[in-house]
Amino acid sequence: MSASRREFLDCSRCVVMGLIALGLPAADLAALPIGLIDGRGDWADRRYPIPAADSVNIDHGAQVIVVRSAGHAYAFNLACPHEQAAVKWVANDHRFQCTKHDSRYQADGVHIAGRATRNLDRFSVSREGEEMVVDQSHWFRSDLDPAGWAAAMIVL
Repeated sequence: MSASRREFLDCSRCVVMGLIALGLPAADLAALPIGLIDGRGDWADRRYPIPAADSVNIDHGAQVIVVRSAGHAYAFNLACPHEQAAVKWVANDHRFQCTKHDSRYQADGVHIAGRATRNLDRFSVSREGEEMVVDQSHWFRSDLDPAGWAAAMIVL
């Protein structure tokens, strides 16, 4: 049985809060494969620190996933393109998975299995210093704009 999007986000938040309560140093939290973050700014100019190492960070309020992987940074919509259910990060397999129908995606958002028929939607991103600026009013679908989708990343 798959968890709902709310259950997934609540569980993720509880894990991070539990680690903080146990006194895990902030440096160790940054090394976790998944973290919770809050961006600054509005929808057309939401800012996130560029992760220092490969990681997956979720801004559940804005429904954005910020990923650093293999020398690139991406911002994805939290929803699976198939039926808009939340995707979760499966750390052991280094991939995303839809919580409803189990579609699977690589860390760069490329669809690898399941009912979905396209890659995760990517937001338009740019770099300003050590921040990633995400424009949630402008996103790319790999099936409608393959070139735009491929370019929606930051090379680190």
